[in-house]
Amino acid sequence: MKVVIADTIHPSLQHQLTEAGYDCVDCSLSSDELFKAELAKAQILVIRSRQVIDANFIDQFPELEMIARVGAGLEHIDVAHAKSKGIHILSSPEGNRQAVAEHALAMLLNLFNHLNASDAEVRQGLWLRKQNEGIELQGKTVGIVGVGNTGSAFAKVLSGFGVSILGYDKYKYGFVHEATMNQLFAEADVVSLHLPMTDETHQLVNEQWLAKFNKPIYLINTARGNLVKMEDLLSALKSGKVLGACLDVLPYETKSLKMPPLDELPETAKQLFAQPNVLLSPHTAGLTAQSYEKLSSILADKIIAHYRA
Repeated sequence: MKVVIADTIHPSLQHQLTEAGYDCVDCSLSSDELFKAELAKAQILVIRSRQVIDANFIDQFPELEMIARVGAGLEHIDVAHAKSKGIHILSSPEGNRQAVAEHALAMLLNLFNHLNASDAEVRQGLWLRKQNEGIELQGKTVGIVGVGNTGSAFAKVLSGFGVSILGYDKYKYGFVHEATMNQLFAEADVVSLHLPMTDETHQLVNEQWLAKFNKPIYLINTARGNLVKMEDLLSALKSGKVLGACLDVLPYETKSLKMPPLDELPETAKQLFAQPNVLLSPHTAGLTAQSYEKLSSILADKIIAHYRA
């Protein structure tokens, strides 16, 4: 069984697959011509986010049996077309769920306690205590929208903070903290998004959605940037409907997770970046030394298990 690795990943995947008898070829630094020549003879393609796997790409490789994604999101893969060709799709969202959960919590605590602002002030010789008075997480109601791998991990890391947790998932039932979306609208103080990017979830967070909350909320998005309509979020921040936002992802990112230069971003982005109650990070919520290895090792286990079944 031949495996072509198309992106830089932790060596554990190649090591585990080689030990199991797979023929692995690392094409992460190869030319496009060499990559395609190797893939034409392969049954398994391993990717991260660099490659766009559309129908035209899939049709070029009739020997392909599996596309294995190191990570969670599958929006850059035409999953329906792949399945129509009998190609199995695997991913490893379990690998970075703890990293995402801890990052979301860190952003929220940072925002509540003004850590970025107060750190910068102290470094400039300012000692502004009352102005940096914090907010306690204890006693808040946290709504988690999407209770899959990262949503359930976020609920777990919150469990020691004395918060009420409401979890909503349209496609899962019977889990701990299960709630309706109407309950979140009525009770949530903080809302954290843990959803895939689909036609259904595109710009889910918009003016109409935000207007349904009974209380002003804090918003966390460590999932995908296009879940949020930025113009509407900016308006809600200015009006006080949203008290603050923690954003690890933005809709301006390219498919390879890069960010255009500041002068090429729309005015909405520039205004958003200027808001003192917005905390930003560069799509690093799932990026830790531990998750880098787990994402690959878990995926290798799944590949091996699939062909042993």
